[in-house]
Amino acid sequence: MIRIEGVQPYYESERFVLYHGDSLEFLRALPENTVDMVFADPPYNLSNGGFTCQGGRRASVNKGEWDRSNGAEADFAFHRNWIQLCRHVLKPEGTIWISGSYHSIYACGYALQLEGFKVLNDICWFKPNASPNLSCRYFTASHETLLWALKDPRAKHTFDYDMMKNGSWSEQDFLKKPGKQMRSVWSIGSARGHEKFHGKHPTQKPEQLLERVVLSSTRKGHLVVDPFAGSSTAGLMAWAYGRSYVGFDLKKEYLDLSIRRFEALKREKEKEITPQRPMIRPFRLYEVG
Repeated sequence: MIRIEGVQPYYESERFVLYHGDSLEFLRALPENTVDMVFADPPYNLSNGGFTCQGGRRASVNKGEWDRSNGAEADFAFHRNWIQLCRHVLKPEGTIWISGSYHSIYACGYALQLEGFKVLNDICWFKPNASPNLSCRYFTASHETLLWALKDPRAKHTFDYDMMKNGSWSEQDFLKKPGKQMRSVWSIGSARGHEKFHGKHPTQKPEQLLERVVLSSTRKGHLVVDPFAGSSTAGLMAWAYGRSYVGFDLKKEYLDLSIRRFEALKREKEKEITPQRPMIRPFRLYEVG
C-alpha cells in the first residue's frame, strides 16, 4: 500500500485509505508507475442554475462551487492537468476510467488523447430510471459515458473477459445476455435508496456500476486510486473484492460519509452476514477467490 510522505491520512484501514485535500497535490506526491487503475468521477461542470427532477419534485442542478464551470478553456486545462498527473502514477499497463456527461466527457477524451493514452472503450451507462426532463425542450438525458483508457499502448492491460461474459450480470442488466460477450452499453439504475442509508452525495454512482468497473479491469491485490472520491463507491467495491484503495477529496463531509459506508461494509464482512437489504452484491455475484 503506497503512502504520501509527510501527509497524515484522514482515515486509514487495511487496504482502504482516505486523504483530505487537493487531489492534484496528492497525485504529484505519489510515486511514479505504482498504480494499477484510476477511477475518476471529476466535476461535470453542470451547476449552472438550472433545474431537474428528483423524487418527482423540481430541484436545482447546483451541486456546489466545485461543480461550476469556469469556461471551456479553463475547464479543459483542469481536466488535462489531473489526467496528466494520473498518467504519471499509473503503471505502463495501468488503465484509467473517467465518468462524465456531455458537459465534461469530450474535454476528458481529448485530454486523454493529447496525453498519449490509448482509449480502449467508451461505455454508455444507460439509466432506465433517469429523471424526466421538466423543461420539455430537450431529449431526456438517460445516459452517462465512461471512458476506459490504457497508459502505454504497447503494454498489455488487465481485462477479465471470462467474468464479463459469464458472470451473473443479466440479473441486474436486461441488456446482458447470459453467456454472451459483454457489450459497451450497460443498463444499470441510479444508486438505490439503501446505498444512501449513511448519507447522500449529489453525484453518487451505483455500486453495480463500480462493481463492474473494478472486476473487469483489476485483479486481486491491485491498487485503485480515486482523485475525486466523493462517497467512495469505487473504494467499497475495490476493498470488497480484495483490491487496495486510496481516495482523495476536498470536502470532509464526503470523506466522513465514505468512512460510515466503509465501516458498515467492514462490519458486514467481518460478521459474515447477509442483510435483508444488502449494501453490496459482490459476495454473491461471482466467486473471486
